[in-house]
Amino acid sequence: MSQNPPVLRPDLARATVPDGPRRADQPTIGMVSLGCPKALVDSERILTRLRAEGYAISPDYSGADAVIVNTCGFLDSAKAESLDAIGEALSANGRVIVTGCLGAEPDYITGAHPKVLAVTGPHQYEQVLDAVHGAVPPAPDPFVDLLPASSVSLTPRHYSYLKISEGCNHKCKFCIIPDMRGRLASRPAHAVMREAEKLVEAGVRELLVISQDTSAYGVDLKHEEARGHRAHITDLARDLGGLGAWVRLHYVYPYPHVRQLIPLMAEGLVLPYLDIPFQHAHPDTLKRMARPAAAAKTLDEITAWRADCPEITLRSTFIVGYPGETEAEFQTLLDWLDEAQLDRVGAFQYENVAGARANDLPDHVPDEVKQDRFDRFMRKAQAISEAKLVAKLGQRIEVIVDEVDADGATCRTRADAPEIDGNLFIDEGFEGLKPGDIVSVTVDEAGEYDLWGRL
Repeated sequence: MSQNPPVLRPDLARATVPDGPRRADQPTIGMVSLGCPKALVDSERILTRLRAEGYAISPDYSGADAVIVNTCGFLDSAKAESLDAIGEALSANGRVIVTGCLGAEPDYITGAHPKVLAVTGPHQYEQVLDAVHGAVPPAPDPFVDLLPASSVSLTPRHYSYLKISEGCNHKCKFCIIPDMRGRLASRPAHAVMREAEKLVEAGVRELLVISQDTSAYGVDLKHEEARGHRAHITDLARDLGGLGAWVRLHYVYPYPHVRQLIPLMAEGLVLPYLDIPFQHAHPDTLKRMARPAAAAKTLDEITAWRADCPEITLRSTFIVGYPGETEAEFQTLLDWLDEAQLDRVGAFQYENVAGARANDLPDHVPDEVKQDRFDRFMRKAQAISEAKLVAKLGQRIEVIVDEVDADGATCRTRADAPEIDGNLFIDEGFEGLKPGDIVSVTVDEAGEYDLWGRL
């Protein structure tokens, strides 16, 4: 068991690629998956297609005929990590295909690593497959390979990410995701539902709904209805809630219609959990970010959400040290956090990203000031988190089991998303538990981010 403080960099989610049996002379592809859960879904789709074409999947470089590196381009530090991963794959294997968000800047990649075989952008599945075919021709066994039993998953079997759209229509000055992934492109609701049904049928107990802007889902489709399902986030959430699995909503932009989701949480159709990237609280900072600048109104919304669903958990991420942020603006953010009392909070220090408009803003904050503000912000968030968890002592709550080892069971409450939030640990009487079990526990100990309980 290991404690799980919140991830402070929301762009990092290096995946573990599963290994599997291989036949003699079967072409083998390795995969390194970096970036957010949306990139993780892209990696799963690529690997599923490759396995259907007869390729074996390798979890390491040495056993592979070529390696795919799915990159992140969210921040300059994430770009540097992606370049390091490409270099590592080149050194260990020599035959590397690059895809993902950083692939939208091919000259940047080839300038650092001219020996890569190919570079493709995010969610360009066909181009990735073409590059693999060119490097390592497929050799399928028609009796074994062409009908894989299920999709390749890079998450545990009991939960899965469900991507409902690509791209984003916002123009936040610190972000280049729309430049890399394009404008909002929603999947038809019936296609999302079919995928969700198949996942639940395969044993998935929790669906993590992701996109770049989940609350805008269906806007580009004019919320059309097809095959009995309407492309609107409220309708989709209600439909997903009818499948019997936990449904968790991520990356929900705070539009007014988000309040329509709260009754679904109160009814138990959707987990009472909202992941909303507020980014800041001072109106001037938000304007420089090109974000909605109505933090006071947001506090009213939060109050209304909690009135309608008292058990709701609110998660958010914030940027500290944004260009032009004064001490007074930062203090406003701390005061707002005191009032909002968010349950789960992550933050990262502002970084320039090549191509982002925020780079050209005046009055960039010195690194030492950014670090100081980050530390003060996280101390405040940590204190709020600890107080909220202490208040759960003695409560009986439902948890999902993620892992069981010799020391105990690592679980999550309905208030905790995998990887980014906390855990609940059971260290007695856990022997009969297995991953995916949903059980009721009594909380008997609380820390800064984690809980301990007993069956």
